[in-house]
Amino acid sequence: MTTAAVDQENLPAAGADDDTPREACGVFGVYAPGQPVAHLTYLGLYALQHRGQESAGMAVSDGEALTVVKDMGLVSNAFDDRTLAALTGDLAIGQTRYSTTGSSTWRNAQPVYRGIDRVEFALGHNGNLVNTEDLAAEAGMLPGAITSDTDLMAELLANELASHGDLPQAEAMDAALTAVLPRLTGAFSLVIADHERVIGVRDPNGFRPLCLGRLDGGWVLASESPALDVIGAHMVRELDPGEVVIIDDTGWRSLRPFDDDAIDPKLCLFEFVYFARPDAVLYGQSVHHARVRMGEMLADQAPVEADLVMGVPESGMPAAEGYARASGIPYGQGLVKNRYIGRTFIAPTQALRSAAVRMKLNPLRDSIEGQRLVVVDDSIVRGTTTRAMVRMLRDAGAAEVHMRVSSPPYRWPCFYGMDTGTRGELLAANLTVDEIREYLEVDSLTYLKLDHLLEATGAVGAGFCDACLTGTYPIEIPVNLSKAVLEGAAGAPATERAMPIRDGDVKGELPTDAANRLFGRS
Repeated sequence: MTTAAVDQENLPAAGADDDTPREACGVFGVYAPGQPVAHLTYLGLYALQHRGQESAGMAVSDGEALTVVKDMGLVSNAFDDRTLAALTGDLAIGQTRYSTTGSSTWRNAQPVYRGIDRVEFALGHNGNLVNTEDLAAEAGMLPGAITSDTDLMAELLANELASHGDLPQAEAMDAALTAVLPRLTGAFSLVIADHERVIGVRDPNGFRPLCLGRLDGGWVLASESPALDVIGAHMVRELDPGEVVIIDDTGWRSLRPFDDDAIDPKLCLFEFVYFARPDAVLYGQSVHHARVRMGEMLADQAPVEADLVMGVPESGMPAAEGYARASGIPYGQGLVKNRYIGRTFIAPTQALRSAAVRMKLNPLRDSIEGQRLVVVDDSIVRGTTTRAMVRMLRDAGAAEVHMRVSSPPYRWPCFYGMDTGTRGELLAANLTVDEIREYLEVDSLTYLKLDHLLEATGAVGAGFCDACLTGTYPIEIPVNLSKAVLEGAAGAPATERAMPIRDGDVKGELPTDAANRLFGRS
């Protein structure tokens, strides 16, 4: 274990209107001869859309050729009926992306493709490697030649496959996976497709989820169980950390290429708090029920006299239900969310950024006027949106606003598949809880204790990564790690990046800058 001691100033900043961690990616794979695998993959990706909205893609094999289709934007932007009808085959994989290593460009959309002699394969990735620079240097790759950690993994696999050209394809792929996977450090849940197989891989820490499902006439891999539900598949089990599942016409088999001492389960705790859909199952536990229990524990930990409990749409609502149930305070809706605003909206001025918050949320005056409110949210990362939301509630007539957060203070950046910016942008990294309360202009503020959060999951002892809350990282993090680590000086221009490059007016709008002014700090 390593405890962070330096700011990672090279990481890109989060959007000015975003107070939640940015999602990981979603991956899906299906082996189902005789069925419309492209349509099944589309539905699976749609169920995983919450995990990434930058790009979507799939690869489909008919046994002879592997066809890859991908595009920027949502799943519905990347595929239409005509495209899906043309993608016939026996197996497919897909990915919906939020970028963590590599800028948001079509080049970095997934799945990535490689063709080596008679072998073709495609790869989709959820997670983030922390040794990309070292691996690229070892392989002699020039800066800019490989622009994402997914692209790097595909290149390493292709090189290994080329070196095993004398073996049958299945044996060559097994050998390549066994050689490459132990060299990877960080978070990686993968789906891989060649002409005849769908392969699922989970890193030895199991940072990101991956599960196996049974479909009539086939098998399915998915980041979350709701993607199985939507196509009528049944959950078999979650892949173990360090497990590789290979699916072909004989069924499925398991490969374990990692040393036993490398296996250390560390599922991201924020999968329970925020990332996973509430109808997902993780570690055998219902995510929705876990979030309700978080709220119940918050009510026990931080009771308050109030008239109404409300959740911040939508991730704060299960915990709000739990708080209301345990406290006996009525539960109700106080904010309406516009479901059609794009999640990447970045406004150029402070006035427009404030308007952007109102585009997302609007108060129900009749419900909150004159009321003492308990407002429950899953997390506070930057504080920008939370502060604007509190002011909206005040303007709508709220008599009191008591903030309750169903996770501990978010103090450290994540390097395993979330995008949260630098420590300078994390409100809790720079302010005490009481200072955050004053900055947000709420009457009281309480975060759920870590031991209560772990208890609420129902999976105490199963193994979690809580680095973003504690600063204790299961895998050592390079000081120079950044999103553009592989792009070099010749990387994508700022206009192609989903994450805004901060300069001029924008740089002066960091929430910690405003907080420092509030408390008279230089």
